Amino acid sequence: MGLPAKLLGADEQVVLHTRTHAKALVLPGAAFVLVGAGVGAGAALIPSSARPVGQLAIVAVGVLLAIWWCLVPFLRWRTTTYTLTTRRLVTRSGILNKRSHGLPLSRVNDVSSERGLTDRMLGCGTLVVQTAAEGGSIVLVDVPEVELVHHTMTELLLGVPEASWPERSWPEDPRPYEGWRQDGRG
Repeated sequence: MGLPAKLLGADEQVVLHTRTHAKALVLPGAAFVLVGAGVGAGAALIPSSARPVGQLAIVAVGVLLAIWWCLVPFLRWRTTTYTLTTRRLVTRSGILNKRSHGLPLSRVNDVSSERGLTDRMLGCGTLVVQTAAEGGSIVLVDVPEVELVHHTMTELLLGVPEASWPERSWPEDPRPYEGWRQDGRG
């Protein structure tokens, strides 16, 4: 998917596009299972004198909890994207109100990545982008294949031509998370 063509400048191309790692969905997934179990147990334990109103109340509470603990975090994950183009780093987020921030690569002073043990096992990490702005650093957490992103961004900053880039191991199938795609179809 990437950025819509109307948001790209002349001669600007999407190099990488992704969203945060799917590990952000582990807790909402567990919450969904717990809410389902709680609704089932609660509906079964309601005394017969309080049925069916009590069961409907438990289901209503379960639906509200599922929306708050499961659906909202999923939509937040789904609508937050990071896109690296030949000219800028674009972050977009928001479920109802969209926020977009484009950082020109010409303002980037340094790029670094951090990976803890869990991040290394899951294939993600944190990308820290130092900018020329005062107090300027942008921290992108849980970036899939963060070392590849770091390397590619550094090459763009140094002006290394794409033809001389080393062979990359782009995921053929981006599931279970939307991995970085060279063609911008995230």
